[in-house]
Amino acid sequence: MPKRARSSRWTCRSLVVAASAALMAMTLSPTSAQSVPVQESKPLRESKPVYSYENAIRESVWVDTRLDGDGDGRTDRVAVDIVRPRERAQQGRKIPVIMDASPYYSCCGRGNESQKKTYDANGNVVQFPLFYDNFFVPRGYAFVAVDLAGTNRSDGCVDVGGRSDVQSAKAVVDWLNGRARGYTTRTGGERAQAGWTNGDTGMIGKSYDGTIANGVAATGVEGLKTIVPIAAISSWYDYYFAKGAPLYDSGPEWLSDYVESTEARARCQAVQKRLVDQAPRTGDLTGLWSERDYVRTAERVRASVFAVHGMQDLNVRTKHFGQWWDALAAGGVERKVWLSQTGHVDPFDFRRTAWVPTLHRWFDHYLLGYDNGIEREPMADIERAPDQWSTDRVWPPRATTTTSLHPDKGAVAGVGTLGLKPAGPGTTETFTDDRTQDETDWAAQIDSSTPAKAGFVTKPLGRELRLSGSSKVTVTATPSTTSAHLSAVLVDLGPDTIRDYAAAGEGIATLTERTCWGAATQGDSPCFKETKARTAAVGYTVFSRGWADLGNYASDAKGRPLTPGTSYTITLDLHASDHIVPAGHRLALIVAGTDRDLIEAPASTPTLTLDLARTSARLPIVGGAPAFVRATAGSAASIAPGASRLRGVAEPRPIRPIPSGGSR
Repeated sequence: MPKRARSSRWTCRSLVVAASAALMAMTLSPTSAQSVPVQESKPLRESKPVYSYENAIRESVWVDTRLDGDGDGRTDRVAVDIVRPRERAQQGRKIPVIMDASPYYSCCGRGNESQKKTYDANGNVVQFPLFYDNFFVPRGYAFVAVDLAGTNRSDGCVDVGGRSDVQSAKAVVDWLNGRARGYTTRTGGERAQAGWTNGDTGMIGKSYDGTIANGVAATGVEGLKTIVPIAAISSWYDYYFAKGAPLYDSGPEWLSDYVESTEARARCQAVQKRLVDQAPRTGDLTGLWSERDYVRTAERVRASVFAVHGMQDLNVRTKHFGQWWDALAAGGVERKVWLSQTGHVDPFDFRRTAWVPTLHRWFDHYLLGYDNGIEREPMADIERAPDQWSTDRVWPPRATTTTSLHPDKGAVAGVGTLGLKPAGPGTTETFTDDRTQDETDWAAQIDSSTPAKAGFVTKPLGRELRLSGSSKVTVTATPSTTSAHLSAVLVDLGPDTIRDYAAAGEGIATLTERTCWGAATQGDSPCFKETKARTAAVGYTVFSRGWADLGNYASDAKGRPLTPGTSYTITLDLHASDHIVPAGHRLALIVAGTDRDLIEAPASTPTLTLDLARTSARLPIVGGAPAFVRATAGSAASIAPGASRLRGVAEPRPIRPIPSGGSR
């Protein structure tokens, strides 16, 4: 399809949510929750909770995916649990659909309270996890919860973001639009029709669920009008590897086994074997990974996209958001983003009173066609400090320019400078990989000469400096062994109070009080535990990071052994972020080896010599090089560099390779 022109409809009008936020934050009983109005300061059109949730139609359908993933000789059917307003059906009025396709409805649960689907003795769905059904069904939407192939009540096998996973949800969009077959039972022949819907569908979900939304959108399927991917993967290779460096000690077969139903586990051994054989731990790119790269086909996306991501998400890292966002921008896709200070956390749990009315207006516009102005509002909301947000008309800001900064030697070994001028020929720094250390160890000792890292720091800033987008660091290094892994991190050196993304909850603390967001039945409550920001006072903040296997110097697709004593050049992709380094703080670039608990160590323990003349960082600076000159030219009261250890968040904890809805 031809690319659309970039949207110019975003204006600086602020989100109008204050009135609804004050009302919605009240703790409501389940019986009163249905009548909660979402108000606006202007009489913009919005859907109202006028339909009965208690009397809504609840049904299950099995949709034929037209695939035989488990090789049993018949095509797989995926279970689709539906709740929709009875009154609209009786009126013969067709309605849109909000869909969450997930592998977690039975094994693991959804949301901060790990809710699962529940059923009565006859197999009828009683509880849908999360608030989407409670809130939106009374407002005239259907809510559809799809069990991905191989999970819960579905046939087939989990293939971890591959064709079967994506087709599980795409087939349902096709069924909603009259292009696929549905059945009233898992094995029977009685057909189920979706005559109650107009086919307009919006997909939403966090982590694996949002990943499937990305994957379905990248097929260009007709009828998918919008997606809301929260902390979602855009390329499964980048979930397991960073340019050849393994991020986990296991591959996709572990995740498949984790989420599959017991019966699927028994029949899906061939799929499990393919996930092992075609995803080598060498980090080489294979056809398996190409199939699971949604960025590659992002030009097919027809749906609008409202992306949400935690900038300190160490599970589904912001590289996934950054490369997806850039690909959508190139295709002119209408899009919006919230970037928080949290880790792997849903906006319902870090900004609830603004999230619900904003999501409501988003779906009203893109699924009901209401002219409520949301597409003309600021494109980006960025959390600057815990619970403090700013907006941008477009993101990254138009003044953002990629600016090359260069490391140079300082007066002390391993404690260098960072500026616009390249180092002279022959200038080097040396460090030795220490697999017992991580980015917190390096940053805490930035002003000390330590053997495991090379640090490069600006002078204290005279005015703030904003970085907005994705960075790249090109390193030329000579290893002493045949294998080496590299890490590069950007650090804001200076005191601050941030969300404690390394603690349990990844930036939130869960309270005992509940607030209610929609209507209730006896088996499905709309009331959820409140949260608050969990914060930490720190002396530095690591705000972007990236890794690579130096053996991938010649190709992203394939690594090779290194020759000790030979120099190699490789570029590390740092994760997207939006961070302001305040006046008085310093900006640091650290280059080191193994980032413990975030990448796996290489087979050897190399010493690496950096050629600083051929090492640089390309950073997305708002205002470009002139802004950097202004920030570093003036004087400012600063925290004097010293040899004492700086305080940061706790060390990163080992992360199980599960892009799930709970804590990592």
